[in-house]
Amino acid sequence: MRTAGIAALAYSLFVSGALGADVKEHGAIGDGRADDTAAIQRAVELGGTVTFPDGTYRITKTIAVKLDETGYTALSASGAAKLVMAGPGPAVKFVGTNEAKENLVRSRAQVWDREARPLVNGLRIEGDHDAADGIQAEGTVQFTVTGTQIRGVRNGIHLTKSNRNVVISNSHIYANRGIGVFYDDVYVHQSNITGCHISYNLGGGIVSRAGDVRNIQIGSCDLEANLDPDGPPAANVLLDSRGASKGVAEIEIVGCTIQHTYKGPGGANVRIIGAGQEDEDADIRKGNVTIANNVLSDVQVNVHLQNVRGAVVSGNTMWRGYAHNILIEGSQDVVVASNTLGRSPRYSTRGRPTETNAVLIRHSKDVIFNANVLSQTRGAPAGLSVIASKRVNVTNSTIVDCDGPEILLDDVSLVRISDCILNDDRKDSPNIKQSGGSRIQIVDNLQDLGSTP
Repeated sequence: MRTAGIAALAYSLFVSGALGADVKEHGAIGDGRADDTAAIQRAVELGGTVTFPDGTYRITKTIAVKLDETGYTALSASGAAKLVMAGPGPAVKFVGTNEAKENLVRSRAQVWDREARPLVNGLRIEGDHDAADGIQAEGTVQFTVTGTQIRGVRNGIHLTKSNRNVVISNSHIYANRGIGVFYDDVYVHQSNITGCHISYNLGGGIVSRAGDVRNIQIGSCDLEANLDPDGPPAANVLLDSRGASKGVAEIEIVGCTIQHTYKGPGGANVRIIGAGQEDEDADIRKGNVTIANNVLSDVQVNVHLQNVRGAVVSGNTMWRGYAHNILIEGSQDVVVASNTLGRSPRYSTRGRPTETNAVLIRHSKDVIFNANVLSQTRGAPAGLSVIASKRVNVTNSTIVDCDGPEILLDDVSLVRISDCILNDDRKDSPNIKQSGGSRIQIVDNLQDLGSTP
């Protein structure tokens, strides 16, 4: 009797999802030929930990994980199980009921008792349809993807509607036709992307458009070649607030390698857009950005800040910025400090266009450019150009061997240049060139030639 009671309890827990399910026990074949959609869906509807033994599981419809029905659900594999999406839409879609935008800890019991922390762990997802996507999440709390590979789909991880506390870690999101991680006009507060390889996604690496997105942390990732040489402008990291009432703010991009490819027209490594050009005279509220300790190279613009408030670009090394190393426009309260901005002699320029590597600050105010090394810019009006801007402080920097002047000031006010080394043995131009402007102070610099009006 006791044995029968234990068996009955185990069966009850299995049916309720507390013990989870093995997809093969529900009829999945895993040979890459059979359609395993229905079997996997049956296993998922039990909730709990849904395990995928080694094999290739072909599906033709989205596996829907309705968290209010399944309860806690995790999709788990050893890393040798592959889910092939041979139909349109996401391979897996998590749907929760959370809509809380404040006081998440006081959210409905339904969310915490049944839905929190949906998980994908150790699964490989590939596409076999032009409209196949990887994973989509909406209405979730603590959505987590780790140790996962997504390849050959359209969009890798697609965040829609509303999600809170997203973690994407130790995953490979690689060679997809669209975007690697896509914040699609979504409400997301607190999201961490760490230790990931996000590369060769032709629509962009990590992209946010419109929405209300706060606290994006991107750290220790390798982000490369997320630009289409034959497509529209994209970026390895693109955070675009245009068309949003709130947009993207409170961003940290730290300790990453972010590179390639200069062949992408208008491409950037990091591009943050606070608002459209038509709004550049309005109060700028989007921003609070830290871009620190990264390696950035081989694109048209390494760092592009447009209509952003409160940004720090610090401790980075940048080269091969074919249009600009740094472009700041329509922005305010920006610090650019302790970066190296130049050329890398280990890379040949044979067969490539000239890399400009220049820095341009225009239509901006309250900017500090301090303790940077900027060298050997080519084909630009100057190494550092400050245009139509005010309250700009250029200090303690080494700016050398640039085509034209090392610093160009045009239509500026309240600008100070001090304690810099400005040198060019070619002496092709005065180190500082001024055109118009007022209240400009140039003191205590070591330079070859004096400034000219």
